[in-house]
Amino acid sequence: MLPPKRLSAADYAAGVLAGSRTVLGRAITLVESTLPADQALAEEVLQAVLPHTGHSLRVGITGVPGVGKSTFIEALGRYLVEHRGKKLAVLAVDPSSQRGGGSILGDKTRMPWLAAHPAAFIRPSPAGGSLGGVARATREALLLCEAAGHDVIFVETVGVGQSETTVHGMVDFFLLLLLAGAGDELQGLKRGIMEMADALCITKADEGNEPAARRARIDYQSALHLFPPPPSGQPQPVLLTSAVRGTGLAEVWAVVEAYATATQQSGYFQQRRQQQQLQWLHQSIAQALEARFYADAAVQARLPTVQQAVAAGRLTPFAAATELLALSGGARVTTTP
Repeated sequence: MLPPKRLSAADYAAGVLAGSRTVLGRAITLVESTLPADQALAEEVLQAVLPHTGHSLRVGITGVPGVGKSTFIEALGRYLVEHRGKKLAVLAVDPSSQRGGGSILGDKTRMPWLAAHPAAFIRPSPAGGSLGGVARATREALLLCEAAGHDVIFVETVGVGQSETTVHGMVDFFLLLLLAGAGDELQGLKRGIMEMADALCITKADEGNEPAARRARIDYQSALHLFPPPPSGQPQPVLLTSAVRGTGLAEVWAVVEAYATATQQSGYFQQRRQQQQLQWLHQSIAQALEARFYADAAVQARLPTVQQAVAAGRLTPFAAATELLALSGGARVTTTP
């Protein structure tokens, strides 16, 4: 079997804009590549499709372990495709995948309806590498999906910890999924994640679990009253859903659309998109500088010795960084440690 023909930037752009799933998949693989030639070609492709991006609604979805993110996304995605006529893409940020492969492939098998439907596109972030690299690839994949005509994009956090903050920095609406039995979950839930959320959704409000779900809703609503008002100026509703029954899904999407409408009218939606663009710029600069620093021959030669001195306590990390930056031609650090 012959390998696929290498496409030009124009071929990629044309295929993505035409909505070709095959070309879209190959374009995302291209932006995930760390090869310099691929990165240069990817930049051409992204620049070519950039005027056709920015028209989707970007929704981040995260949740505590066992909350049923895959089941929820499958159910809400099916509702959007079947009943709202949406074209959906599902992307994932998974910083933990470098250790054990992550769970996105399992997620894909747990979303069989979406995986098979022509109006839906499911794609994991690349395994291996830092969260910053995964986030960069996800952001670029998001732009490609927008250019391909997907008007709703779910960005799912598969890992835990910093991934929530990363996803919050690339979406318009951030949805936190929670379990009933809120007493224990409230104790272990990070306040920062609840503050970031634009809405909370208690899943698995199924047979026999409705009373616990209703109690959890009251507990979370009470907890939210202790927080300062969100910068969007919009309320943070607590919703109940059952993916198995298909209940509550229309209400969830109504909240997302109402939020988008209100923030677009107030200007917060556009302001947040602009802030995210600038944030992506500064993160890209930092990642490029770090890559250039570690690729420097003088740094590579000196780094093992410096690391040993720091580990043994003979040299402070600040002094070591100053020395290595000077070797690489970087600006000398002048602030105090």
